Amino acid sequence: MTLRIPTSRRGAVSALALGIALATSACAATGSLRPAPVQAVTAQASIVTDATRAHPALWPRAASPAAMTDAATEAFVTELMSRMTLEEKVGQTIQADIASIKPEDLLTYPLGSILAGGNSSPGGDERASAQKWVELAQAYRRAIAQRPGAKVPMIYGIDAVHGHNNIVGATIFPHNIGLGAARDPDLIRRIGEATALEVAVTGADWTFGPTLAVPRDDRWGRAYEGYAENPEVAQSYAGPMTLGLQGTLSADHPLAAGHIAGSAKHFLADGGTTGGKDQGDYAGSEQNLIRTHLSGYPQAIDAGVLSIMASFSSWNGVKHSGNETILTDVLRGPLGFDGFVVSDWNAHGQLPGCSNESCALAFNAGIDMFMAPDSWKPLYESTLAQARSGEIPMARLDEAVRRILRVKVKTGLFNDSRPVEGRLNELGSPAHRALAREAVRKSLVLLKNEGSVLPIRAGARVLVAGHADDIGQASGGWTLTWQGTGNSNADFPNGQSIWGGIQEAVAAGGGSATLSADGSFTQKPDVAIVVFGETPYAEFQGDVDTLDFLPTEPLETLKRLKAAGIPTVSVFLSGRPMWTNPEINQSDAFVAGWLPGTEGGGIADVLVGDAAGKPRHDFTGKLSFSWPKDAKGEPLNVGQPGYDPQFAYGYGLTYAHSARVGALSEESGVVGEVGSIDRYFVDGRFVAPWSLMLRDAGGEFRLGSESSGSSPRAGVTVRSTDGAGQESARTLTFGAAGGHALIVARPVDLIRQANGEMALAFRYRIDAKPGAKVMLTLGEGQVDVTAIFNAAPLGQWSMLKVPLSCLRDAGANLAAVDQPWGLRSAGALGVTVEDIRLGSDEGDTVCPAA
Repeated sequence: MTLRIPTSRRGAVSALALGIALATSACAATGSLRPAPVQAVTAQASIVTDATRAHPALWPRAASPAAMTDAATEAFVTELMSRMTLEEKVGQTIQADIASIKPEDLLTYPLGSILAGGNSSPGGDERASAQKWVELAQAYRRAIAQRPGAKVPMIYGIDAVHGHNNIVGATIFPHNIGLGAARDPDLIRRIGEATALEVAVTGADWTFGPTLAVPRDDRWGRAYEGYAENPEVAQSYAGPMTLGLQGTLSADHPLAAGHIAGSAKHFLADGGTTGGKDQGDYAGSEQNLIRTHLSGYPQAIDAGVLSIMASFSSWNGVKHSGNETILTDVLRGPLGFDGFVVSDWNAHGQLPGCSNESCALAFNAGIDMFMAPDSWKPLYESTLAQARSGEIPMARLDEAVRRILRVKVKTGLFNDSRPVEGRLNELGSPAHRALAREAVRKSLVLLKNEGSVLPIRAGARVLVAGHADDIGQASGGWTLTWQGTGNSNADFPNGQSIWGGIQEAVAAGGGSATLSADGSFTQKPDVAIVVFGETPYAEFQGDVDTLDFLPTEPLETLKRLKAAGIPTVSVFLSGRPMWTNPEINQSDAFVAGWLPGTEGGGIADVLVGDAAGKPRHDFTGKLSFSWPKDAKGEPLNVGQPGYDPQFAYGYGLTYAHSARVGALSEESGVVGEVGSIDRYFVDGRFVAPWSLMLRDAGGEFRLGSESSGSSPRAGVTVRSTDGAGQESARTLTFGAAGGHALIVARPVDLIRQANGEMALAFRYRIDAKPGAKVMLTLGEGQVDVTAIFNAAPLGQWSMLKVPLSCLRDAGANLAAVDQPWGLRSAGALGVTVEDIRLGSDEGDTVCPAA
């Protein structure tokens, strides 16, 4: 490596002095080159309060393996740091998203890491081939190799949370909620191994997992990312998953080929927020924080997890990413963690006195690497300035850099060899698919089986209804895109739908299977399987007010089948337990299928027996989340006072041990309609409490149950029409004088959604070109969409997505939004709209001028 002589030697000299001092003092004290952690240093006043001050003496003990900080690794890091400039050191602490940084940027900016976020992909193509992913990683690495100065490799992270879920053709395993029901640590280890290999072959080095959240409120949109409501499951899984991903750390060599670095997340209590709100606040004592939400972190640390991701959430009002007593005093004290801490997506910008572009507070509190997806450039400059001024002490910077370099050494990034990269036949390989199918079988929980309708005799005539042939719905969020929406079976070339698995199993036994989405039939079947459940979502869009399963079509289908005397089997796909008592009552058998992923054959393995009707596989899954008795959604967790669920934690019937389930109460417990914060006009109806208002110079008219109406002077009229479904859309006709059509209700706070890069989205069809300026409005914010509407082909459907941040910058007060969508035209216009909601930014948003 060549030595770069910087204009100012302050950074390099202090690094050399610190490296020698640390190495010398550590050798004298311990006989190794492992330095003691620097105490948290806060140049500005600490934000920690008495209610959020952690006391290390109360916490259990853990320790990263000695192999993480072996003498050879520490000596290598010390020598390397002695040759690094201050700019190079600061660069190690910044991570950029591939959607916001190009390989050539790394010739100028010495960043230490990149990530592929949930909606980021090569060239913005979420369906890009695996080879394109390999080429992208190689392009970034080539740029770093050409950069002058110390040749420090980047570490490239990705959210492989249920398999390598960003990649077309990869194996998609069940989400964690299903794996928690399996209660099988060895299965988890093997899934970790398979996931690591599929990630490594596409060129990435690091996954943001395992997720060790303990969801305590199932209304949380990330509940399915947790293994269980009780920490015992995560405690049993954290070590095996870490070892599956990374293998066992060794002092003699880096991670073995096909293994990648892990990141336990989100530290701490992300599953314990009040009301189940994402990025919310955990209000509770330190004892309960430890008892419930420390979860499997000690086990992951003991197993050698190389990084930990700090949570967006807070404890008693103070964000974890600024709490030095959590990130430093505890994590580096009794928990003995020697890897590095990475923040979540621009989470540092939520701290007081901070922004996405500047936050010494988070760094001094113990964040070693900023996840700064789109703010990386100004954050790099501000962090460099803070290091030069002393606002970030040099000792703290060197400590963070040492931890990052240590992990890069252990991950093997300084080696030129990548023996598995490009072996794309490993993606969705037969062995991995068989493992995923096993995981599906073990994750299923049988809630009801009256009259032994299950297992189904293989030779039977089987009707399959609902969404059985939709791999995208079975896979849920964090699948190809952040929210997991818009996926078709063609996006899973190595997968098999639930219908495909049932059809195969029934045909193999000499029977016949028919797919009929609405449950209609010409020849009466022996049995019907109805597959239904939640559509895909991730955080923000996944937060709900109640646990009431609202779609009525599945219940209507079940009722029709039951009335026809057909035994019914329900397979319920969901990211959480939900109040489904009416559906359970109309089912002879009811199976919680969770989000099984791409291997639908695993469901058929358990539901369909042999020709004699005997099981080929029994149910083994047990509830890791309590099933609710009502729809209110108030936290219901085993061990709580007054615990009284419909089906208790640990419940699960088998063929060998069944039990009768009587008629369940159909009183939901929900009084009145509960409002939606992110869905405004869906499936042809305005979602409560939202309604449509029509305004013109003569005043306004608010529609109630009407599907048509007019503003007082007919400036704008509305009527129902067909869109994607029957009467699923509304046609707006603006007269020559213009008007304003807008959705209204009580104010809601959309600041979190803007921080999460959400967008105002709707489908539209231009029926008559604009005769004057047209503005899209959100409250007082408005942007000009005239050019977009003029460019749209007449009579053809299009999608428009405008980031909330764009509308905020155009004047919208996102803290109190009572008009989340509107179109204001100054003249004639004909436009039909449907599916108005908040959606994720999947690289398809536009920000028109105000």
